[in-house]
Amino acid sequence: MSHISELPVERVTIPVLQRWKEEGRRIAMTTAYDAVTARIADPIVDVILVGDSVGNVCLGFDDTLPVSMAMMNHHLEAVVRAKPRALLVADMPFLSFHLSPAETIRNAGGFLQRGADAVKLEGGAKRIEMVRALIDCEIPVMGHLGLTPQSVNVMGGFKVQGRKADDALRLLDDAHRLQEAGCFALVLEGIPAELGERATESLRIPTIGIGAGPGCSGQVLVFHDVLGLTEGHRPKFVRAYANGFQSLQEALSRWAADVRNGAFPTSQESYRLPEGLRDTVANWTPSNPT
Repeated sequence: MSHISELPVERVTIPVLQRWKEEGRRIAMTTAYDAVTARIADPIVDVILVGDSVGNVCLGFDDTLPVSMAMMNHHLEAVVRAKPRALLVADMPFLSFHLSPAETIRNAGGFLQRGADAVKLEGGAKRIEMVRALIDCEIPVMGHLGLTPQSVNVMGGFKVQGRKADDALRLLDDAHRLQEAGCFALVLEGIPAELGERATESLRIPTIGIGAGPGCSGQVLVFHDVLGLTEGHRPKFVRAYANGFQSLQEALSRWAADVRNGAFPTSQESYRLPEGLRDTVANWTPSNPT
């Protein structure tokens, strides 16, 4: 049974998300990296993130660090062409918001000029200056705390964060500092469920969890993870709702077999010459070379 017809069709905006937080309506967010995935996701989810996870998912990198502004702009422009009704958030990649407020504003502003509704950036207290600079320029910011993939080398890998008292309390403090700096929402990634719930109940703004337990205002998973399009190990927080990788390979395999045994294409997949031209083409012979 399809649930698409039951979903709201209103344009999702930041005030809408904040109202949903107050009403207790949970927020669904996923990633998209091109027009096709955006068109699939848009009737269903509330927020689409053009994530720097494109580096892992689509470009074959081991982590997100090699992803550049040029790469992000390319994928954002593709998603924008789908004209999504969902709130469209673009990830600030590594080094795009670390050097100076001016550079941060220029990069984030470029996202909005290309059609994004907001930007997301990783980090807590260290990034407050950049968040405030963006907010001063009317650029909406979604924060990101906990397991921040751009900090993978400092963290020693993709490890759950906030399991020690100091780390847990620092995360809660950072969450409130980001809220007061003007963030309209926070992604909480890879933290104990109790910490995600405590942050959510203490904040006015929505929290979007990914491996942060059920107590957040909403949840985000990578599009390809939800549909089972990724190979190998899946993180604990991922639930695949389809075995997309295997299903697509099986479909492609059937097509390739039909090509090899002559079953594709048939007349149904072929064009025909007009009746009067068939004999002309059938009787054609190469002209003698001069």
